Amino acid sequence: MSQTDALQVDSYPSEQFEETAQQHHASTLGTWTFLATEVLFFGVLFMSFTTYRVRWTHDFAEGAKELKWYLGGLNTAVLLTSSYFMAVAVHAAAEDKQRKLANCLILTVVLGFAFLVIKGTEYAIEYHEHLVPVLNYSPISPDGSIRPPHLPLFMGFYFVMTGFHALHVITGIGLICVLILMNWGGKFTADYYNPVEMIGLYWHFVDVVWVFLFPALYLLRHAT
Repeated sequence: MSQTDALQVDSYPSEQFEETAQQHHASTLGTWTFLATEVLFFGVLFMSFTTYRVRWTHDFAEGAKELKWYLGGLNTAVLLTSSYFMAVAVHAAAEDKQRKLANCLILTVVLGFAFLVIKGTEYAIEYHEHLVPVLNYSPISPDGSIRPPHLPLFMGFYFVMTGFHALHVITGIGLICVLILMNWGGKFTADYYNPVEMIGLYWHFVDVVWVFLFPALYLLRHAT
């Protein structure tokens, strides 16, 4: 019996499942259930943000003008590209193309780190401009103008929402690194690539959240 055959017999499907299709359906249901709870979590943040945005539209629009939209736009392109490579990785796993799978997973990780570097750069700029509430916020902008009274509230939402999103990106990078190690150990075949598919769903979810965050935060500058 080859190593691949032994893997299929010993590991897939797991002993609590009768067949591979049942295990796949259980994994898919579990992943979507988890993502549903994540939607509820981010949904509360978006609803709270929208409530205050309606109340203080002008101040929030002015706050959006403080953000570096070009960095946010660059990060949008980075994440969408990473999502493409993650989708290709799932397709490569289904076709048992391990080298292609490895390359796509590595590219996804690299782009994930690129996103974090850009976001970290943006945070550093905002800290330098005294836009971080509680830590070093200043009611006077670098050009000497007076900032709107509720701009700290907008910035608070900005840091909380993008910060939690960044934590999800870090988690996704860690999970994909595990996939790279598993693929290196020959754990995936055309019959078994559930982890790649499920973590791919998680990564796409992280990308979708950013697609909503970008216009909600950065493009709000056009509200007034």
